[in-house]
Amino acid sequence: MSLLQDHVILVTGAGSGLGLGVAKYCQEQGAHVIFTDISEDKIQQLKKEFSVDTLILQCDVTQIPDLEACRDAIINKYGRLDALIGAQGIFDGNIPLKQMTTTHLDALFNEIFNVNVKGYLLSAHIFHDLLEATKGSIVLTTSTAAYAADGGGAVYTASKGAIRSLVNQLAFEFAPNIRVNAVAPAAIGNSELKGPKSLELDSQKQSDIPKDAFLGLFQSISLLQELPHARDYGAIYAFLASRQNIVMTGQTIVADQGLLNRTLLTQS
Repeated sequence: MSLLQDHVILVTGAGSGLGLGVAKYCQEQGAHVIFTDISEDKIQQLKKEFSVDTLILQCDVTQIPDLEACRDAIINKYGRLDALIGAQGIFDGNIPLKQMTTTHLDALFNEIFNVNVKGYLLSAHIFHDLLEATKGSIVLTTSTAAYAADGGGAVYTASKGAIRSLVNQLAFEFAPNIRVNAVAPAAIGNSELKGPKSLELDSQKQSDIPKDAFLGLFQSISLLQELPHARDYGAIYAFLASRQNIVMTGQTIVADQGLLNRTLLTQS
């Protein structure tokens, strides 16, 4: 039997990048996957790629009505939910704090924390009852930026640290019926993580970095040298989301290719 056979799994931010890779992996493992994304263009592309039986919904995770409509659609189609995987996020462009104006900083904080933190809080709240009924799971996405400096700017790093702490609190509050964990990826070869509108970087993506330059930097600081793509993280998310996981809650798996396991004083 496949790992996720007969699981109903909602993946937020599933229109591209990490979310899409994880969602596809979960489908391959037998799950009924609900794809959601804020972008209408990405939703239309998903509808072209997947069968008409796949539930694909436009959803802004910072908006309560959108999440409630998503919940209603899941109940109407499946009557239950076994796992929520949160994969949406915004990057901050790695711009140092001192280079921003106070106006930019204020707007950036609201934008990043709305998507990266509030979106997870609202999702956990709105889907709690469905997950409680199935003794399901929540899997959120933080980052190695929550563990080490220079994985992003101050606002992005703070948001990812907040998610790491949020996992601990939700695991405590939702025990014993809902398992709450997270994954902290490092490099993603086909990352579609976008910059913030508040800094006029919303048209830029991490995947816009030239491939050779990105690979060179990655290999200079990582113990494992093969650059992972979004789907390569799928097995970690799938296990944490599955009924097979009866041993982990309140944990964050750091999937960093050995990045945090070595000194950065010298390059290998």
